[in-house]
Amino acid sequence: MRATYRRFAAVLLLVVGPALGVAARTAPASPSPRGAGRSVWDSVYTLDQATRGETAYLKTCAKCHQASLAGADESPPLTGGAFLGNWNGQSIGALHDRIRTSMPTDDPGTYDRQLITDVLAYILKVNRFPAGAAELSNMLDSLKEIRIEATKP
Repeated sequence: MRATYRRFAAVLLLVVGPALGVAARTAPASPSPRGAGRSVWDSVYTLDQATRGETAYLKTCAKCHQASLAGADESPPLTGGAFLGNWNGQSIGALHDRIRTSMPTDDPGTYDRQLITDVLAYILKVNRFPAGAAELSNMLDSLKEIRIEATKP
């Protein structure tokens, strides 16, 4: 009986083994639990950048979104559960693009990329995401690689 089992196993390996090896080499890797790219939990901005962002925010955004980032009337909050619920799973690039194309509401598209990026660093700080050693890039392709995740994975 053992000899029969061994022959069956050997034949199975000869027939199925190469196919499994090819499938393993050609199949896409399964995504990691966090997915590709980085998240806001990966220290994607600096404290200096967030400080610049706070100054810019108070000059340009606070009139509608309030100094506390809590939002008011037609202006949504930029902190807390409502903000994170709206943006969870989306990229920083999507948020950057939304701000760039729709803010300020009375003159959309007038904020430059660096100002928006600095303000985003401030928003990340207020939402208690960790700061790091490298500034958040103002390049849209780079920002699209960073996911907003409401909770730490």
